[in-house]
Amino acid sequence: MAKMVNYESIFVVNPQLEDEKIKEIIEKMKSLVESNAQLEKIEEWGKKKLAYEIAKQKEGYYVLMQFTAEPNFPAELERVYKITEGVIRYLIVKRDEKE
Repeated sequence: MAKMVNYESIFVVNPQLEDEKIKEIIEKMKSLVESNAQLEKIEEWGKKKLAYEIAKQKEGYYVLMQFTAEPNFPAELERVYKITEGVIRYLIVKRDEKE
């Protein structure tokens, strides 16, 4: 088994979507992580102003996930972010072991 690595991912959902749709996207990402990694924390930060406009949006619905996974999982997560309609931005980073 490969070494498990700590990751953190933030993704931003289009806030124009209906609440149901936003919940659906969050649930989809959450179950993807849960079935492939160890989900430690998921926090919905809700609507926040974007640093700059993305696809004519001034706001985004932010969600933070912290998880431990094998090093090949983030690529799969990224692939799913890319093909999920409604996800306007995402970031996946390795977390420091010290946290």
